[in-house]
Amino acid sequence: MDMSRLERLDEYRWSVPLAASETRAPVCLYGSEPLLASMDDKVLEQITNVARLPGLVGAAMTMPDAHWGYGFPIGGVAAFDAEQGGIISAGGVGFDISCGIRCLRTNLVITDILPQMKMLADILFHTIPAGVGEEGELKLAPAELDRVLAGGAQWAVKHGYGVAEDLDYIEERGQVAGAVPENVSDHAKKRQRGEMGTLGSGNHYLEVQVVDRIYDTEAAQAFGLYEGQVVVSIHCGSRGLGHQIGTEYLITLAKAASRLGVALPDRELACAPINSPEGQQYIGAMNAAINCALANRQILAHLTREAFARIVPDARLETLFDVSHNTCKVEQHKVDGRQRTLHVHRKGATRAFGPGHPALPERYRAVGQPVIIGGSMGTGSYVLAGTRESETRAWSSASHGAGRAMSRHQALRRWSGRQLVDELAERGILIRTRSMRGAAEEAPGAYKDVDQVAEVTEQSGLARRVAFLRPKACIKG
Repeated sequence: MDMSRLERLDEYRWSVPLAASETRAPVCLYGSEPLLASMDDKVLEQITNVARLPGLVGAAMTMPDAHWGYGFPIGGVAAFDAEQGGIISAGGVGFDISCGIRCLRTNLVITDILPQMKMLADILFHTIPAGVGEEGELKLAPAELDRVLAGGAQWAVKHGYGVAEDLDYIEERGQVAGAVPENVSDHAKKRQRGEMGTLGSGNHYLEVQVVDRIYDTEAAQAFGLYEGQVVVSIHCGSRGLGHQIGTEYLITLAKAASRLGVALPDRELACAPINSPEGQQYIGAMNAAINCALANRQILAHLTREAFARIVPDARLETLFDVSHNTCKVEQHKVDGRQRTLHVHRKGATRAFGPGHPALPERYRAVGQPVIIGGSMGTGSYVLAGTRESETRAWSSASHGAGRAMSRHQALRRWSGRQLVDELAERGILIRTRSMRGAAEEAPGAYKDVDQVAEVTEQSGLARRVAFLRPKACIKG
């Protein structure tokens, strides 16, 4: 990124000066100078275009892990007020609606399973369906899939996938309101009928990890984390259904923008006023996809427990937290001293409510919401906690991962999947994948430095580090 185009507000906050003839909202980029300099100029172009959308409240923002995406940059955050003509944008949510991370803490330490790690990796690989178009054993009739889209993780628990206690540690207790399954096309539903309880491909993974380092003792105790403990992270979303919804509604919203005279600074920012028929239709479908993703991760957590039980029968895997990072959520935020209802788009960004927030489970309320920054295979991940200051800085938002530093095509030219898997095995990190090409695309070196992203996320006041998780086995499509 051309740093000469930015104005430095403080050490970790930057803006784009407004030209004399320009009309738009402010732009705010969070990050250190090295992180921002490593980003593509397309990030700056995209977030500046977001700042031109109607009804934006405050600034259009990027998180420290930002990179360019479709419409919004990945790592983009923007809040809109429906009463001021605010919009809903499919490009501000993303194609993989409600992609997120379920983190499970266990009652095991790494020495309990290290001698059997290869066997555990193999069992997980054969238990967890992963890969492009991969289907699981669960096949849902159309009427039952509609119940999933309305019920989310609550549907999954009711049908024997997991336990009721899981729901206390999932956003919206596993079921977001306002889902309208009828707004989801038959084609989108057809793509999903065999994909419930599947991991997918690309940057999605299931990873067995060990708590390697504790940064915040109080928050770690509240989260039930300690050094040497085994945890599991499951990263996936709404699979084919969410992607199809995104694809179809980009067309619907673009037509609505044309019909209603909404000027689009970029055609990829297809959007419609929140209160328009098309806007409401997309929101109903998006919420259905969120519930689909929450149910999917709930089923995967259940399958993971079954796999662990084959190695350690008395293993307990409890949900630490489940948080999405491709959503638009209706939230109450204080603006100029008064509460307002905002539609907060977080594309590749994680909700990060601070201490005391009423939406948090009682166990975590004193320390803040768990935030997961996932790394690429081989690099490690972080558990953080939301801060009070993130509310005023970024609508209680934080980074969601390391963020790509190069395209998948560039990664393929640099790395061999087989060689990469072998090198990671020598470092004690087992990779199980159905695609060596996919492994090369997701090479650790293709991503930003996750340690740097987590540190800057903390220094920016968005979330504070609690624990570092080192990978031991990673299951990929």
